[in-house]
Amino acid sequence: METTLKQKGQKWLQWAVQNPKKFFTYSMILLSVSFIGSLIQGIFFPSETAFKIRPPVLYSKNKSSQNLSVNNDKEMEKIVQELKTLKVKRDKNALKKEDSLRIDYLFNQYQKLKNGH
Repeated sequence: METTLKQKGQKWLQWAVQNPKKFFTYSMILLSVSFIGSLIQGIFFPSETAFKIRPPVLYSKNKSSQNLSVNNDKEMEKIVQELKTLKVKRDKNALKKEDSLRIDYLFNQYQKLKNGH
């Protein structure tokens, strides 16, 4: 069987050498159909894991994700404390324009941390 496979391969190679235009044409048709097929598959049946970036195993320990969530919680707590001080300032009618800008900034930071960005 090995010799027949080898003989068939040699026949195909000999035919390709003798008919370069046909070989090129057939090759381009095969490549074009393959490309169009992969485009259709990618558009209509996208893979769920195609664009997900996974960290290397070395860095994917649970400790780092836990540390990140702990850091986010600490940052969110700081933001809440500062917002509370600004609320007290508002209750005393002592807010300035800079304070309202600071409130907007802190609120946006809080939302980012809450959503995990």
